[in-house]
Amino acid sequence: MKFILFALLSFLIVPCAKGSRPNVLVVFIDDMGWGDFSCFGNRSAKTPHIDKLAQEGVRFEQFYVNSPICSPSRVAISTGQYPQRWKITSYLAHRKQNQNRGMSQWLSLKAPMLARSLQKSGYATGHFGKWHMGGQRDVDDAPEITEYGFDKSLTNFEGMGPKLLPLTLKPGQKNPGRIWDKAERLGDGVRWMLRSKITEGFVDEAMPFIDKAAEAGKPFYVNLWPDDVHSPFWPPVNKWGDTKRELYLSVLQEMDRQLGKLFDYINGSEKLRNNTLVLVCSDNGPEKGAGQSGPFRGYKTHLYEGGVRSSLVAWGPGLIKEGRQVNRSSVFSAIDLVPTLLKITGTKYPQGIEFDGECLPDVLLGKSSESRKLPLFFRRPPDRDSFYGDNDLPDLAIRKGKWKLLCEYDGSEVELYNLDNDRGEKKNLAQMNAAIVSSMKDQVIKWHLSMPPDNGHKLVKKK
Repeated sequence: MKFILFALLSFLIVPCAKGSRPNVLVVFIDDMGWGDFSCFGNRSAKTPHIDKLAQEGVRFEQFYVNSPICSPSRVAISTGQYPQRWKITSYLAHRKQNQNRGMSQWLSLKAPMLARSLQKSGYATGHFGKWHMGGQRDVDDAPEITEYGFDKSLTNFEGMGPKLLPLTLKPGQKNPGRIWDKAERLGDGVRWMLRSKITEGFVDEAMPFIDKAAEAGKPFYVNLWPDDVHSPFWPPVNKWGDTKRELYLSVLQEMDRQLGKLFDYINGSEKLRNNTLVLVCSDNGPEKGAGQSGPFRGYKTHLYEGGVRSSLVAWGPGLIKEGRQVNRSSVFSAIDLVPTLLKITGTKYPQGIEFDGECLPDVLLGKSSESRKLPLFFRRPPDRDSFYGDNDLPDLAIRKGKWKLLCEYDGSEVELYNLDNDRGEKKNLAQMNAAIVSSMKDQVIKWHLSMPPDNGHKLVKKK
C-alpha cells in the first residue's frame, strides 16, 4: 500500500501566497509536553512570546509527530516520510547501540529532504540547533549537515559540523564545567557558551543568515531546533529551582524569552512579517516529572497521546487567515508538513518520491478544518517496550478518524479509544467494537510489515 495522494499533482507547483515566495521558519522544541505552552493550558509558567504567535495565528490541538522519541521524529518532519523507511526508529546513540537496535547509523543522503528541495528551487537554507540524525558519540563518519541541503549549519553535540557546546554553571559555582567535550572532534568551528544561553546562540546565528538571504533577494528556510527543554536542566543561575519540575519550568520560560528575540526580529520587519510562516511545536512528549501532556496519557517514548501529540502553533500575518484561531478538529502530522510546505512555497516535488504525508496547505494556513485522509501509523522505539514504569508498552498504534487503536506486533493486547470523548485514553472499548478493531488492527499490522524491520521483537522485556 502506498501512503500518498498524488491526485494533487496538477497544482503542486503553484504557490499559495501572493507575491514573492514565502519564507519558512520551523522551531522544533526538544521534549516538551503538549500542555507546556501557557496558551495550551500551563498555569505554572508563562510563555508570552509563543502565546503571541498563537494569538495572531493558529493553534492546532490535534497535530501529531510521527515518533515519541527524538531522532525518528526529526527524520519525519525533514522528509515527509515515516522514519521507519530509513531505519531510524529510536534516538541515535553509539555505533554498537544503534546496531543492536537494528537501526541505521545516520539518515541516508537519499532521503527526500525538504531543505534540499527548497535549496534547489532557490531558497537560502539554514539549520541552527539540534540535529540528531547522524554524527554523535562514536559515530564520527556521518555526513555533514550541509550535505542534506543546507547552505549553513550550527548544531550541538549530536551532528557533524560547526557547533555550540555547553558550559554548565550552578548557584555557588565560580567556574563553569564542560559536558560533551568529546564532540569537538565532530566538526571544526566549535564554540563554548553557557548551556542556559545556547538557544539565543542559535538565534544570533540565524538572524544574520536571514539578513544575508534578504540581501541576495532569496527567500529563506530556517530550522531553529533548540536543545531546550531536554534534560539535564540548566537555567540561568538566578532562575534556579529546587525540583526537577521547577528547573524545567525555568528552562521553558528562558527558552521562550530567547526565541522571542527571533520572533520580534521577524515581526519588526514589514517585509519579513508579511511574508514569513513560523511553525512551532515539540519533537515528542515530555520527560516524566518535567513537562506535562495536558489531558493526555503518557510521556516521551509512549505511543499514547502524551508521547506523540504535539502543540503546533502557526503564525504568518500575510499568509494565514486573519484573526486568532484554535483548530480543534484537523488531524494531521509532521510528515504532512513537507508536501504542504512544498505547495505553499511553490516548489516542485522531488522526482520519483512518494511522500507518506499529505498536502494540506489550507489547513496549515487557517482556511480549512479538514484532516488528512489516510490513517496515521506509529511504531514504538525498539528499545522502549518498558519505560517510565510501564513494563509492557504497546508496539503499534493507528489513529483513524475519532478512533485510536494500540496493540502488540502480532495484534494481541488490543486497546481501542474514542478520542472524541476520551482524550485521556482511559476507557478501552475494544471488546464492544469488534469490527472496528479487526479493520484497524489489520491496517496497522500491514503497515508495520511493509516497513523495514528493526530489532523491536528481539528487545521485548521478558514477562
